Amino acid sequence: MSGNLNVKSRTLFHGDNLEFLRGINSNSIHLIATDPPFNKNRDFHATPDSLASGASFQDRWSWDDDIHPDWIDQIKDDWPSVWEVIDAANASWGKDMGAFMCFMAVRLMEMKRILRKDGSIYLHCDPTASHYLKATLDAIFGRKNFRNEIIWGYRTGGVSKRWFGRKHDTILFYAKTKKYLFNPQKQKIRQHRKYGHKSIQEFQDDYGWYREASMRDVWEDLNALVGKTDGKNKANTERTGYPTQKPLALYERIIKASSNPGDVVLDPFCGCATTLVAAERLGRQWVGIDIWEKAHETVIERLKNEGFLSGPDGDRGRLWEVGQIEYFDKPPVRTDDGDEAVPFMPPVVKQKRVPYRWEELSRAEIVEHLLKAQQQADLVLCAGCGR
Repeated sequence: MSGNLNVKSRTLFHGDNLEFLRGINSNSIHLIATDPPFNKNRDFHATPDSLASGASFQDRWSWDDDIHPDWIDQIKDDWPSVWEVIDAANASWGKDMGAFMCFMAVRLMEMKRILRKDGSIYLHCDPTASHYLKATLDAIFGRKNFRNEIIWGYRTGGVSKRWFGRKHDTILFYAKTKKYLFNPQKQKIRQHRKYGHKSIQEFQDDYGWYREASMRDVWEDLNALVGKTDGKNKANTERTGYPTQKPLALYERIIKASSNPGDVVLDPFCGCATTLVAAERLGRQWVGIDIWEKAHETVIERLKNEGFLSGPDGDRGRLWEVGQIEYFDKPPVRTDDGDEAVPFMPPVVKQKRVPYRWEELSRAEIVEHLLKAQQQADLVLCAGCGR
């Protein structure tokens, strides 16, 4: 059963996404596609003089500073399997990983609640915490609702002489139920027509030949370096300078695969708005949440660059040809039954049972009693096994 969405399309929320997620009606979102922090124990800063200039965040986590005691109580009481993952992260990695997993877990619980029965989630991560996140998603969504571990390969970044080049991110794809929506996609595969090229130009001419094949779970055909010039040598307007920006083509592929035109796409960590712009380009409704104070400016500027918006410059909530972009710093008010993903469940008080006398005897004592009883009666049954 699907719920009614209590948030308008093209809405951006500013603040901690947990409270906003808790304010969205259950079973109302078609697709969640998001790129959260990775727990890389680093500080990230946007490129100076860029659209995202001034953006920065600390991808560091502390059990004392970042975790609310109520989260721990709720997880332990209502999601014990999730707590086992967090406990394992604490033991095998350290308290910082446990804190990050606790932070993510309470949000993933709400994300599952607000997804429709035919909805899906794509969680972008990297090898830093992908294994812990997968175990957490197994515990929350159910291991049978796991669909893919997508490997997004790229060639950017440095190399090392001490290990193989680390050149991929992971995208975990889970459905809410077995009735999820999925649109099969095609993938372009590079293939050379011949070998033994006589010149570099001849090689380059052959290198651009493609064939289409069914999409696999390894994606190496997407440009990872956002901001490169296109084939016409024009500057790519996609680059904002945001420190962890991903390509539009990557999120367009996700949105095409797991939603239809008119469906609602949510990004709870929308950052520089890549998911939102991709959703707009593909005719989907969208809702974004981010704690960065310039996120709304970036959304508007990127949509203007894409040619979707036109009109005079103004302040927040401007009216454009495509409609009004809403901006709020307070969570929405739910209009459904209001059940939380981790509701309070009072513990069941069980009365202590008084054991039978025979349950307190050892095996040897039981045998001794049975032998004595058999000397006094024709048929004696053991109270424990019935023989």
